[in-house]
Amino acid sequence: MAEIGRDIHKAAALLQKGELVAVPTETVYGLAGNALDTEVVARIFAVKNRPEFDPLIVHVPAPNDMEKYVEDVPREAVRLAKLFWPGPLTIVLKKKPGIIPPLVTAGMDTVGLRCPDHALTRQLLSMLPFPLAAPSANPFGYVSPTNPQHVNDQLGEKISYILDGGACPVGIESTILGFENNVPVIFRLGGLSIERIEAIVGTVKVMTHSSSNPKAPGQLKSHYAPGKKLIVGNLDEMLQQYPAHSTGILTFTRDFHSPYQRILSRAGNMEEAAANLFQFLRDFDQMPIDTIVTELLPPEGLGRAINDRLLRAAASE
Repeated sequence: MAEIGRDIHKAAALLQKGELVAVPTETVYGLAGNALDTEVVARIFAVKNRPEFDPLIVHVPAPNDMEKYVEDVPREAVRLAKLFWPGPLTIVLKKKPGIIPPLVTAGMDTVGLRCPDHALTRQLLSMLPFPLAAPSANPFGYVSPTNPQHVNDQLGEKISYILDGGACPVGIESTILGFENNVPVIFRLGGLSIERIEAIVGTVKVMTHSSSNPKAPGQLKSHYAPGKKLIVGNLDEMLQQYPAHSTGILTFTRDFHSPYQRILSRAGNMEEAAANLFQFLRDFDQMPIDTIVTELLPPEGLGRAINDRLLRAAASE
């Protein structure tokens, strides 16, 4: 298994040798490697078993690093980066030629950039002469990791080091925003709510699904799935159909007094629910159940992103 530790210098040395290191962010743990080295990026795809048509996000240490890699930056992108970087927002822009390898961007002329809001990883980024490509540190399609042990359980045999930054406070991936004909477009719902974005740039389009050739990560119909069958619907009806002894229950606030239940937030707090989501989905894989039943949350704030993850997880069946 991989070593888990807080040695930033060791992580930096491994990355500079072309190795892969799992790193913490405020959203989820990333499987990081030199974003400017095609061989390293190819290893990221191989370790995750990720299809090469699904582009990667490039992580930079500071907002002003954006202009090193992209051109024609819209005014709205500058405003969003100024306000929400570091933070759970990825901005997709036209890349400068000859810097970011085509493999990172699935051959497209755009690249998604993010400045993560985690002190350890930002310090690590500032020590490196290159940005990091860092998709979630888990096998492709499975629940994203939100603590070091999640990474070790699934990728520990394939990487040598996991930088321990504790549990991820946001707990779901970044919101991905790009521009089409100068109109802001949300390609993936995530840790920054639409409401906060629209308060800055006005109404945005939402285009979060792609059956193939996605414009951003997290657009495939089936994704984020646990190992057990997940069904989204009316909980009261489903609990009359599925036997209590073999069914897990994931709720927003309600308590069904089942030994196989997880409540995302008893207080109805969306941020707490988002932070708990992936851990709870993993918990069900350790329970003696066959099926997980769940409900959608109110479609507001981070509830939209949580619903997005639940529907994609259910689509794998």
